[in-house]
Formats: sequence, C-alpha cells, structure tokens
Amino acid sequence: MCSGLEAVIAEHGPDACAIEDAFLATNVKVTMKLGQVRGVVLLIAERAGLDIHEYSPRLIKQTVVGYGNAEKHQVQEMVRLLLKLKAVPAPHDAADALAVAISHFHHAAFRERIAATAK
Repeated sequence: MCSGLEAVIAEHGPDACAIEDAFLATNVKVTMKLGQVRGVVLLIAERAGLDIHEYSPRLIKQTVVGYGNAEKHQVQEMVRLLLKLKAVPAPHDAADALAVAISHFHHAAFRERIAATAK
C-alpha cells in the first residue's frame, strides 16, 4: 500500500490530501485496521508535503447527500449522480473515496472564497 500510494502521488502531483476522520466502527478489528491505514496515509501525505484536510463522516454525508445520517447506498447514488456515472462506483470504498474528494472540493473552494474576501 505504501509504495502504491507514493507512486500515485508521484504520478499525479496533488497538492492536497483529503481523508475521512477516524470513526468508531462496530467491529474493533475494523476500527484498528482503519486507524492503521489512516496512519500510513497521513505519514505518506506529510512526507510528500501535501496539505492535509480531514472531514468527519457526518460532514461528508451532509455535503454529498444533504443529510448527515445518510445511508451508504444514498451516498453511493449521489456520487453516481454528481459525477454523471453510469453505475455506482465499485467497490463501495471507491464511492467513499469519491465522496471525500467531492466534500474537499466543495469545502476547499469555500475556504478559498473566504480567504480572498479577507485580503
């Protein structure tokens, strides 16, 4: 995973990393694995000099669906609609990642507008 993510960063040259905040999954093992993956991603992003932006699951759902308690299938369908895809992204993690990216795009643009008016 580490070298694969580094290769993606090297190939595409992003300037930011958007990631979902940690959350407590119903299964302790899943929670631990998510924490480990987040740690690796944050380390790689920091080493690459990327701006790191974290979004809560609730904010992502609110941004994408308009409802912070939306179900996973609702998020998947809104990602499909917003990106004008023929099918819901698969696997479901792909839809989750796209939802984080959509949220970052929305909120980063908002932060930039606020910063521009403060000058």
